[in-house]
Amino acid sequence: MKIENNKAVSLIYELRENDSNGRIIETLDDTRPLKFIYGTGKLLPVFESNISLLKTGDEFSFALKSEMAYGDKREEMIINIPIGVFETDGKINEDICMVGNEVPMTDSEGNPLTGIINEITDSFVRMDFNHPMAGINLFFSGKIVEVRDATEYELAATMNSCSGCSSKEHADCSGSCI
Repeated sequence: MKIENNKAVSLIYELRENDSNGRIIETLDDTRPLKFIYGTGKLLPVFESNISLLKTGDEFSFALKSEMAYGDKREEMIINIPIGVFETDGKINEDICMVGNEVPMTDSEGNPLTGIINEITDSFVRMDFNHPMAGINLFFSGKIVEVRDATEYELAATMNSCSGCSSKEHADCSGSCI
């Protein structure tokens, strides 16, 4: 059976920076494959187009330039947030406010987003809200583990959920979400 819209796909891969010799970013193996419903818009469209029409057992490898994946890093997505946002009872919450920590937040319209703390000063916390893989060229190599018809339940579950885990909130996702 070939990969096409509304097929349940399970695959494993190794994701590297730039090319086949680059730094390993992520590895998904048989113990934790990526499972998703093809064509539901939950993965990068260019990722899906590169595996289109493959079938169980087929191997793949392809590169994605950053602009085709998560885009270039944008300076306007790196902002200073008043230190008071991270205070509880007048004290900095040190469990949350640490350089390198990913912090879930909401924008002025209530949309969820995650930022990485880059710097902490006496007056502000500098956070980067770019996607963690923004500005990085990606190289995928892997294998299609399974292709089958999706069940009605699986199709219904893909609405407003994360492809890697079917979570309603991406922050709860324990699987990969390309």
